[in-house]
Amino acid sequence: MADILETIFKRRSIRKYQEKPIEKEKIELLLKAAMSAPTACNNQPWEFVVVTDEQVMMQFRARMKYGPYNAPAAVVVCENPHIGKDQSCERYWVQDCSAAIQNMLVAAVGLGLGTVWLGTYPNEDTMAIVREIIGLPHDISPLAVIYVGYPDEEKEARTQYEESRVHWQRYREIDASL
Repeated sequence: MADILETIFKRRSIRKYQEKPIEKEKIELLLKAAMSAPTACNNQPWEFVVVTDEQVMMQFRARMKYGPYNAPAAVVVCENPHIGKDQSCERYWVQDCSAAIQNMLVAAVGLGLGTVWLGTYPNEDTMAIVREIIGLPHDISPLAVIYVGYPDEEKEARTQYEESRVHWQRYREIDASL
């Protein structure tokens, strides 16, 4: 159990990457981890676009406001409303895809990789940029672009636990002035 918690605490946003390609097997393991995430009504509304082409990565870097980092790969996590197993649960796609992303981020640490989550949804302009770069149809929603690569920076493991944000049995007001 301690190993799992250490991996979670070691997960940090990495913005500097080595100029080293990622093995296809590691990318597939990230996708397997992502698709092992919990999902409302087992809906599984996700699709993933893996980008390793340098020209496409250059477009992300140049066109995404928060995406100039030198990662060698990206995984675009998308919602496809047409493939969900239970259409009544379509309203939970953001949570479902976010759980898939979190699994991917933690798995990356275990594989010696670094990641950074670049949000796209609900910003329509950013979503349009991503759609254009990777050729997504308008009815497919890109939730995020996850940059992936071998880290070229080290960050300390940490937790951001704050006891004041934990309520036992009943909610109590937090003094915002503290």
